[in-house]
Amino acid sequence: MSEYEDMTVAELKAILKDLGLSSTGKKADLIERLKAASEESADDEPTIIEEADEEVDDDDDFDDFDDDWDDDDDDEEIHRAKQKPELDDETRKALATRDAQGRKQPKFRRQEWYRYKRLSRSGWRKPKGYQSKQRLNMKYRTPMARVGYGKIKAARDLHPSGFEEVLVHNTEGLDGVNPSTQAVRIGRGVGNRKRSAIHDKADEMGIRVLNRRPIEKRGDL
Repeated sequence: MSEYEDMTVAELKAILKDLGLSSTGKKADLIERLKAASEESADDEPTIIEEADEEVDDDDDFDDFDDDWDDDDDDEEIHRAKQKPELDDETRKALATRDAQGRKQPKFRRQEWYRYKRLSRSGWRKPKGYQSKQRLNMKYRTPMARVGYGKIKAARDLHPSGFEEVLVHNTEGLDGVNPSTQAVRIGRGVGNRKRSAIHDKADEMGIRVLNRRPIEKRGDL
């Protein structure tokens, strides 16, 4: 069984995943798990575990190396799945219709976007001017944004996930929010102190924050 000690942690985890076993823990735990699985048919599992403990205790270099891998496992456990809204069939159908309409919609470009680089990067602006070629719908001009390009009304103002967005600037704005159908978006002018407090309270209430971002805590934070 000495071939396990010569393998890297990544190789040991790959073998454990192929066997359908847990791949978390330090290298000593992975080796112990593999040895126990290989000797399970021979009913000699306790002996193998004792040998694994003795071999790992003698090697101090593996302890420092395994601590780094253990930290990676902790980071994976911090991952939190995003909340999903509770939608009825009509809302789901409306969202699908809006997506289909968005795929058919042309890209609206500003007047003379092809001439000036800064205009090609900016958003849509209504063309003005008495002799504007785009305003007059002349040939080979890009289409203008009109009322006819509007999406289905049932899905209007809904986030792509299906949540109804609620803009908040402090923790008091979370009161009255329904976590099953509404999600909050923090105002861009909110500082890190209030933003961190909003994150904590939203997690307690089970509310999804659409523009959540990592906050580097320094000083008083």
